[in-house]
Amino acid sequence: MILPRLIIEPAVRRALEEDLGLAGDITANAVIPAGHRSTVVMAVRKPGVIAGLDAAELAFTLVDPTIVMTRHVEDGAAVKAGDVVATVTGPSRGLLTGERTALNFLSHLSGIATVTAGVVDAVSGTGAAIVCTRKTTPGIRALEKYAVKAGGGGNHRFSLADAVLIKDNHIAIAGGIKPALQAARKNAGHMVKIEIEVDTLDQLRAVMEEGADAVLLDNMSPETLREAVAIVAGRAVTEASGGITPETAGVVAAAGVDLISIGWLTHSAPVLDIGLDYQSAAA
Repeated sequence: MILPRLIIEPAVRRALEEDLGLAGDITANAVIPAGHRSTVVMAVRKPGVIAGLDAAELAFTLVDPTIVMTRHVEDGAAVKAGDVVATVTGPSRGLLTGERTALNFLSHLSGIATVTAGVVDAVSGTGAAIVCTRKTTPGIRALEKYAVKAGGGGNHRFSLADAVLIKDNHIAIAGGIKPALQAARKNAGHMVKIEIEVDTLDQLRAVMEEGADAVLLDNMSPETLREAVAIVAGRAVTEASGGITPETAGVVAAAGVDLISIGWLTHSAPVLDIGLDYQSAAA
């Protein structure tokens, strides 16, 4: 998955505008001579998986287009503590001004990639794929979902317009599973997939009578999931969700589901500790 600059730049630009305020970086401008140039390195302080190098580079080059960032790894790379992911050279004021925004994006997105890789590893060999949800930070959903891909996971819907996903409140308001599915099939376009959430096996049986492209099996035990997979019998994509942790993901995957969706990959992943350190003055 490659994100074009057109998608990344608005988010980075907004972050820089927020950080610069109305007067710019008054510290760097006051302390650092205008013509001074430096070389700095971005190094990881804990092991993890890298994501967000494009955003980090933009944070520097939008401040000063003469800044050059040389990458030593690419997104998706596993790194260990002490590894240098990039060397950045240019006007010292620009480097210091862009530093925090670059690190915010790189650390946050690498944190998402790191936890995703951990869960992907936990289900290795089962056939289940790990996917994220729409529980993302407003304004940077595309970046966070990109980070999940960098960690080896997959993406669920990017927006409400991607597919029909009928959840418990939709079912309650529509008057039940069958009316909800019938209305969805009537009103959705022929290219639109339909998925529906169920909490019990009885609900699942009703879904299979009516038909759906995918079923979201919410907060079911591994034993119940195995029964659910048997009921579906390959007639729809099966997705497990709800309270799944790295410790339980393997057992859930072993129940035979196709997908495991996890919201905390994006909304609660801790940042990967990455720092920017001065290396030397540059010509």
